[in-house]
Amino acid sequence: MSNIPALVAWFCSQLTPDELLEALTLLLEVFGGTRDDIRLRSTFRQDHPNYRQYRVDIQAPLTEPAPPPVRPERSADWRELLARHRQNTGRELQPVTRRPGSRRPPADTCCEHCGAPAAWLYVNDGAKCSQVRCRVCNRLSPVRRSRRQATCPLRCPHCGQALYPWKHDEERTTYKCGNDSCPHYLANLRTLNARERLLVRTGMGSQFKLRYQWRSYHYDPATIHPCAPRTSSLSLLRIHRSLEAVGLALAYAVSLGLSARMTAQALRDIHGIEVSHQTVLNWLEAAAVPAWRSLERLKGKMTEALLAADETYIKVQGLWHYTWFVIGVESRIVWAWHVSDNRGEKPAIAVLNRALESRPPEVAGTLVLAGDGNPAYDAAVNALNTENGLPLPADRRRIERRTVIGLSNDDEQSALFRACTQIIERLNRTYRYHTRSRSGHKSDNGARALTTLFVAHMNFLRPHRSLGGRPPIQLPELKGIKTLQGRWLKLLQPAA
Repeated sequence: MSNIPALVAWFCSQLTPDELLEALTLLLEVFGGTRDDIRLRSTFRQDHPNYRQYRVDIQAPLTEPAPPPVRPERSADWRELLARHRQNTGRELQPVTRRPGSRRPPADTCCEHCGAPAAWLYVNDGAKCSQVRCRVCNRLSPVRRSRRQATCPLRCPHCGQALYPWKHDEERTTYKCGNDSCPHYLANLRTLNARERLLVRTGMGSQFKLRYQWRSYHYDPATIHPCAPRTSSLSLLRIHRSLEAVGLALAYAVSLGLSARMTAQALRDIHGIEVSHQTVLNWLEAAAVPAWRSLERLKGKMTEALLAADETYIKVQGLWHYTWFVIGVESRIVWAWHVSDNRGEKPAIAVLNRALESRPPEVAGTLVLAGDGNPAYDAAVNALNTENGLPLPADRRRIERRTVIGLSNDDEQSALFRACTQIIERLNRTYRYHTRSRSGHKSDNGARALTTLFVAHMNFLRPHRSLGGRPPIQLPELKGIKTLQGRWLKLLQPAA
């Protein structure tokens, strides 16, 4: 580590020579194993970087039936070989002389290379009796060339072998390639270091993602959608204050990112409006419902083909939750958003489904989704590109995945699509800025309400420098309204 010298310099500046000597004695005891109260940090993860890495294979499996077994062409006829032997040696080649009790091949067996009948064949593998050798051409043949019919219609795209069901639960069935000669398996095996190969040899190969896998889902991914804000018992049309106060609260709490308490203080000290912070929160939840309807009605149709997706953190009831965004790279429109309590595949499917709903069917082509290495996006893309448990052909796939890994452009995809992920990361920073003064939401609905209002602010109200100082979606009805609170009220009025 590059900061070790700086750490040593800090120790030397803080401790006396006697204290440093005592610390060194303690370190020697720790390394010697005589101190049970101080343990060294485990280096297992550093020594085994590929251990239990969750990855999703993007390449879809093959669905074509397996080709029929190829039988070897006969190189020569057994009668011609017998005549040639008679001509070269001057004597006849006799059939196999069998000892009493010896195993005989089945009467209908013949050599697949020259066609010699069973009289010229003898069993070559003892009690198994599955292989015979021909006395005429001296080559091996199976007793019966049988091919077990695979029950799974999915086949590995790397080697063509049928997949087998590996894991099964209520939501999905995972299929796996069991071919030890699969190029994908061999390539992943070569990436393991010496310590990891030792674990594989000791029977822990299942702890490494080496073989091709595919997941078939038992639910319809098209039915999973983000949760809209719940309808509040408070209506903006029946509040005890004027709507101008609600517009001011939205301008302070959403557009300027103030907390509910700071918004209530600003309304009281600047505008003389006496309200509590709970009233401000109630107004935000009530405004989120018409804001959701306005976003549904006014965000338009998606015509761009490149999107960026990412998730960021938010606290709800003291626990970490995740806010998902999908933004258009060219338009800067936030097409989809979602708040969930996990980073699994279902929230990713929900936010991608919402983005796909904005794409009209007459727009041809496949959407390209750029994002970080979160495997939930890979699983969601695979789920959305399937129908009845089978992958869609390439010309019918709805979305394709592009992954940007790390902070440096170590691969071609990272170099091409890093600018896309920087856009979504900038959106995440803006979102955290607008929620930084909140110590956490008290309910899921509060988090969904704030996120919906934030997206409405980003799409309709906030000027973007990359777009020449205009919002991504310009509404004619907002032109001419000078104040921010007035634009908020006009935005919510048609959907209230």
